[in-house]
Amino acid sequence: MVVVGAGFAGLSAAARLSGAGARVLVLEARARLGGRATAFTDRETGELVDNGQHVLIGCYHSTFAFLREVGASDHVRVQPELSVTTIDRDGSVSRLRCPALPSPLHLAAGVFGWSALGWRDKLSVLKLATPMRKAQRMVADASRLAGQTLRTPEMARAGGDGKNDPHVALTHVGALAFEGIVQPGETVEQWLIRRGQSPRLRELLWDPLALAALNQLPSVAEAGAFLRVLAEMFGPDPSSASLVLPTKPLHLMYAEPARRFIEARGGTVRTGASARIRVEGDRIAGVETAGESVSAAAVVCAAPWFTWSDVFVGDVAPLASTLDAARQTTASPIVTVNLWFDRVVMDEPFVGLPGRVNQWVFDKRSVFGEAASHLSLVSSGASDFVAWTNPQLIETALDELKGALPRVTEATLVRATVIREPRATFSLAPGQPPRPSTRSAVDGLFLAGDWVDTGLPATIEGAVRSGHLAAEAARVTCGR
Repeated sequence: MVVVGAGFAGLSAAARLSGAGARVLVLEARARLGGRATAFTDRETGELVDNGQHVLIGCYHSTFAFLREVGASDHVRVQPELSVTTIDRDGSVSRLRCPALPSPLHLAAGVFGWSALGWRDKLSVLKLATPMRKAQRMVADASRLAGQTLRTPEMARAGGDGKNDPHVALTHVGALAFEGIVQPGETVEQWLIRRGQSPRLRELLWDPLALAALNQLPSVAEAGAFLRVLAEMFGPDPSSASLVLPTKPLHLMYAEPARRFIEARGGTVRTGASARIRVEGDRIAGVETAGESVSAAAVVCAAPWFTWSDVFVGDVAPLASTLDAARQTTASPIVTVNLWFDRVVMDEPFVGLPGRVNQWVFDKRSVFGEAASHLSLVSSGASDFVAWTNPQLIETALDELKGALPRVTEATLVRATVIREPRATFSLAPGQPPRPSTRSAVDGLFLAGDWVDTGLPATIEGAVRSGHLAAEAARVTCGR
């Protein structure tokens, strides 16, 4: 079996297939594994710098299953409970801590104990209790139905019952409509206002969460995608809301362990290997790479959606609607500013900076050691800032840090870099083209990646769920 693309989606698919006994060839066009979640060597410091700070959430069950599978579970640090330090625009420091109570009491307790909020702000969160419970029931019901669909005779003969990953069934749910909870075309901002969320609570909690999960401004992103995140994050298990940080540069956190896992089971992982998937009507004619054509029982395309027009060649008529949708899908950027100081300037592993250009700042000591003075500031949904010059972005980041972290004013900046990911994620604005399902119109071709319709936004979890689903579908098709 051939997997094209070696990000979270491709590597999770390849690992699942390899673990099931398939001989897998992974082809990655870039020189380093990881796709849009990787790292590179900074030319001056020699550090391995992530191409953007990625944060996982406790409800990323498929992702944790993948990390366990490839022996990388200890490459992340899991909060015991959701706990976030926030510094508002006036410089006031406060902490949201959701204790280990049954959901949704943990969220209510956290908000009611948050010193940054007044009583009117705190009470407004109760207005979301009913819609969130309804959304959770809809997700749970759809998941049960999907699980029943997965437990077919074909799946049994393939050696599984759809439960290799207990959350893979959710990838069959697709984009839930949430009828009666979200209005058609409603944005996150419109939905939160209609549900009575106060401006202060939106600025400190919901807007940063929406930006982090959706990578788009709440005034632009579709509300249904945000509600899906809330339904899973604040579900029955209170640990689902905990934040999880990598303790290694991204490609070392998951990509290299996945490579070792695949190769130890007879597979091959190639980097710098551009691939073209040749389609002849309703079948795969082969995968072309480095002047050779590789035949395969099944092919998983896990390349980013914006490359698909170049990846598929030949008679692609059966894929025409999918390729048109990929071409018409808008991207949403992320900008990361990395700053190195001559001393340590913050004590927390990360701090929220609501209402600013940079919404979060991360201290990289957990990755590089206690002596490190490297901070990463993240601007999600950065459409308004991606075209700024590097000096503008660096100056803005410094100014925002000085207003939030007093020790920055005493420190000396020794290095600064800017990383732009103009196509970091796909847009979730209302009216975007439909996302494809895993099974394509071409025999033996399966689609994976965060753009595949898992019902989730463009997250690591969505990518891994799609990879697991593609692997399960390929196994069923090939009778493995």
